[in-house]
Amino acid sequence: MTDPVTRLPVAVLGATGAVGQAFIRLLEGHPWFDLVEVAASERSAGKTYRDATHWLEGMMPDAVAGLTVTMCDPSAVRAPLVFSALDSSVAGDVEAAFAKAGRVVLSNAKNFRMMSDVPLVIPEVNGDHLALLAEQRRARGWTGAIVTNANCAVTVIAMALAPLHAAFGVKKLFVSTMQAVSGAGYPGVASLDILGNVIPYIGDEEPKIETELTKLLGRFSDTGIVPADIVTSAHANRVPVEHGHTVCMSVGFERAPTPEQATEVLRAWRGYAPVQGLPSAPSPALVLHDADNRPQPRRDAPVGRGMAVTIGRVRRDHLFDLRLVAMSHNVVRGAAGGSILNAELMVASGQLRALQPA
Repeated sequence: MTDPVTRLPVAVLGATGAVGQAFIRLLEGHPWFDLVEVAASERSAGKTYRDATHWLEGMMPDAVAGLTVTMCDPSAVRAPLVFSALDSSVAGDVEAAFAKAGRVVLSNAKNFRMMSDVPLVIPEVNGDHLALLAEQRRARGWTGAIVTNANCAVTVIAMALAPLHAAFGVKKLFVSTMQAVSGAGYPGVASLDILGNVIPYIGDEEPKIETELTKLLGRFSDTGIVPADIVTSAHANRVPVEHGHTVCMSVGFERAPTPEQATEVLRAWRGYAPVQGLPSAPSPALVLHDADNRPQPRRDAPVGRGMAVTIGRVRRDHLFDLRLVAMSHNVVRGAAGGSILNAELMVASGQLRALQPA
């Protein structure tokens, strides 16, 4: 792996929202990417980023505060690499326009995730699925591209199950999520709705869990992604936690492992080799706890700068084979950080070489 000679200019779409702000925090001082443009809605365009943004966490970087917010249009945003934090209500048309205009878009939105020619990528799990880009460009006539990262809860599930699926073959899955309020964006869930409460419904979340997982754990072939043969039943819940999605899983396998065998596989897993050593890659990507009371969002969400997935309570299950609990930072690993790591993998594998400044 070779570091880029010069930092690649990048832009953030939807830069004033919660995930857009996370991109800006994570891109500050990045060794490979130089944030030069921020874009948002018409009501923010023309203002300085400082004036357009209700900043949520820490201090706004000085280098970004004075940037002028532009419209989310490829004629206004010139950076060749674009991180999109746009809501799905507008992301589809906007991201396609950027890809058609020759930009590489790293998307957080759901719009393109399940399309057959669009990579849905968690780098350690299925970084080889980036090979779909050749077919995407051929079929759509784009000179640019769209790469998506997974739903924030699915990211936790897929990373925990990827090594177990490779070793023992996951066949059926029951999951119940406890998802942090930051996953709802800002202003998100009203405080009097969530404080001291659990909301047992998150719009579109359960279908995402049940479908995205089969693509993420699927196998790349010359004809596209062959989905994993996994049946999932999902329950999604919003809980009064700031950051960190926790998922309780019961798993059935083709070849049932003991808890000790499963734990050994999880501890040894390093994932897709080219990801190791990338600037945003945690080492290890999976952190195993033996204590009965872990993982906990307050204690474990920051692990690996928010990019690691913490796993605990690996034990026998009375209905299926195993049960376990997994947790990760939903805004970092499950959103902005996941997209940045996707872009780093594309740089390391030479897929962004044409975008490098001369």
